[in-house]
Amino acid sequence: MSAKRVVLKKGYKPTKKEEYMSPEQLEYFRQKLMTWRDELIEESRETISNLRDEVRDVGDEAERATRETENSLELRTRDRYRKLIKKIDQALVRIDEGDYGYCDETGEEIGLERLEARPIATLCLDAQERWELRQRQMGDSR
Repeated sequence: MSAKRVVLKKGYKPTKKEEYMSPEQLEYFRQKLMTWRDELIEESRETISNLRDEVRDVGDEAERATRETENSLELRTRDRYRKLIKKIDQALVRIDEGDYGYCDETGEEIGLERLEARPIATLCLDAQERWELRQRQMGDSR
């Protein structure tokens, strides 16, 4: 089931008065996710470019150590972006399949406020809290 694409009015924001995950809401979140994805990809490109352009044989050992620490941080950030982009892509697939906005665990509505704050959310707040509690108890991470 492919989500019907609509043209949004300028400044459109989803409201609780509308049907939940209406074509307008789905398009709103699709655009929000695509914009976020584009920003992450652009920042990743800049990171790669900065690392490539950097002169490797920098002065003394202290400078070199500082530069290596900065590079390590940039690479970790890039890895975090890669994982985020994957989650964004999965959210876009859920929009296309008609599953977006509903909890993977319970099938309940995730809610507009939660999706506005975290558009890649796959769990409603209750399910997310249960998941986090289980993780703390087991000492694992997702």
